[in-house]
Amino acid sequence: MAARKRKARAMAAGGAALWGRLSAWLPRGRLGLAALLGRLSDRLSRGRDRRARSSGEELAMFRSVLPYFACVHLALVIQIRLWTGKGILAIVDPCRVLALAAALPLPAWSLAGKQKFHYKEFLHLSLHRSSWLLLAPLLTPPVPVITAPPCTLCPEGAHRFQWIRNLVPEFGISSSHVKVLSSPAEFYELLKVQIKAAKQRMVMASLYLGTGLLEQELVYCLEETLEKSLQAKGSSDLRVSILLDYTRGSRGRKNSRTMLIPLLQRFPDQVRVSLFHTPNLRGLLRLLIPERFNETIGLQHIKVYLFDDNVILSGANLSDLYFTNRQDRYVLLQDSPEIADFFTELVDAIGDVSLQLQQDDTVQMMEGMVHPYQGDKVAYCEIAKRKVMEVINSARTRQELLHAKTFHSSQPGSSLLSQQGSQASGSLKPEPDTWIYPLIQMKPFGIQIDEMVTETLLTEAERDARIYLTTGYFNLTQAYMDLILGTRAEYRILLASPEVNGFFGAKGVAGAIPAAYVYIEQQFYSEVCCLQQQERVQLQEYSRAGWTFHAKGLWLYLAGSDLPCLTLIGSPNFGYRSVHRDLEAQVAIVTENKALQQQLHQEQEQLYLCSGVVSTSTFEQPSRYVKLWVKLVTPLIKNFF
Repeated sequence: MAARKRKARAMAAGGAALWGRLSAWLPRGRLGLAALLGRLSDRLSRGRDRRARSSGEELAMFRSVLPYFACVHLALVIQIRLWTGKGILAIVDPCRVLALAAALPLPAWSLAGKQKFHYKEFLHLSLHRSSWLLLAPLLTPPVPVITAPPCTLCPEGAHRFQWIRNLVPEFGISSSHVKVLSSPAEFYELLKVQIKAAKQRMVMASLYLGTGLLEQELVYCLEETLEKSLQAKGSSDLRVSILLDYTRGSRGRKNSRTMLIPLLQRFPDQVRVSLFHTPNLRGLLRLLIPERFNETIGLQHIKVYLFDDNVILSGANLSDLYFTNRQDRYVLLQDSPEIADFFTELVDAIGDVSLQLQQDDTVQMMEGMVHPYQGDKVAYCEIAKRKVMEVINSARTRQELLHAKTFHSSQPGSSLLSQQGSQASGSLKPEPDTWIYPLIQMKPFGIQIDEMVTETLLTEAERDARIYLTTGYFNLTQAYMDLILGTRAEYRILLASPEVNGFFGAKGVAGAIPAAYVYIEQQFYSEVCCLQQQERVQLQEYSRAGWTFHAKGLWLYLAGSDLPCLTLIGSPNFGYRSVHRDLEAQVAIVTENKALQQQLHQEQEQLYLCSGVVSTSTFEQPSRYVKLWVKLVTPLIKNFF
């Protein structure tokens, strides 16, 4: 009996030591690809397992399935019981299990070349490498491997981001066409100026249009511009397309629909108002969930405002708060016809699968189109995906042809006379030093481009690189949190303090939402402290008297650089809703121009100047007290806000 106990204690100690070594050996980040593959290669080259060393096919297979875990977070957690005397319970997720199964020698593990433990003594689940790894494509949707061919069209400095054009169109423009705005008032005045100057098209996509005086003034500007275009030509070429969310735009007796009906009645041939209704809100669920709460199921969240060939990208809605004291981000892309064409086609594609507002305040689908909540859901989503992907792929093809044409015309053998003629006519555009990549996320339709690009950017950020990430609602997906905690770059995350949260002071259950965000923030900060990464990952809370905070995006500073070379700007909040529920769009702006980099740097500094660093004492303040019921409910509802 004593011998059995000693053996059990020895096995328990050995199991604990083994798990500690394995935890240290495996990278924490789900996407530590380089480190993981490097360790696998080292292990194979040392010859500790002849079977694994001779099985090149298995390693190739492992490399081929690993990208599935690089882009899709698996929420499923499985338990592996390490069989020891008393049993040690370890919780890991599937990608670690598969990495473990592929990396460790079978049938034995080696610890420092001295002790060997048969795998059946430790794994309650028999993990045979080949069979488990072949299940990876079934666990998660396939994701294309992103490769970047040698770039000959763009300068070397932007080369590292050229892989994005394998997924979306790449638009090269001059940095002089990019203007970064800083205040809500500036944004509002720019909207009015652009509306009044439009001649051919106005496309406005937003969550909703408010009902206040400032919003009414915008409607008056639209009406005035449309009227002038009719008087000038008799039959106007000006077209107005407005895309809003159905549930948010229909809230209350006076709403976005009632604000826009006069335009539809007066200019029926020129104005189109589309109201997107998520296909996930249907049947009994749609009947039972009351107004306002039904918005948690899914929304049209894209914010794009374009006028002729000028495009405004932002996270701001068309509401008086966003025009006065709700801080957001805004960038103007001037004289960019290709980008304007892309977003026009994108909004039209979503509008085609949306409900069309009629002059009598009713809605109906376009003829022959599947209804979003009355028709077949699968058929509707397939049609929507096809339409959106046609926009993306056709724009990609056009831009690739344009790149090829530009490249060949710039070769030494091209006609000098034609180039001189272009310069004389003034049609020669300045050489692009800035590249725009539109990133679309529409998980209800199976489109996950923004998620893929964001995760790859976080993964590939090098040591000593700095990433400034901001969100008005700090509720990061587990995949994003794992990347932040498991990769090498420095992070400065800006989020809203409770007082500047958009739900602060709200009535009813919504009033507890700021406390829920505090609880989520506290949990994340505790994990940062537990991993002793407070220096590398820093949280900062935006605080400004009389203001609310809604800014979202990312700035990437390469190692050794004082200026950002890339920024993400648009509608996503990096949370579960943005990734899984809503329709989102943002752009990645990559630039080598120092003046534009300085603009982006100043934008970042201006936002972060109004913040304070989060520490343990932050959560000891009375304003950070979270009630017990909020702590209990938050894990259940965090995926809805």
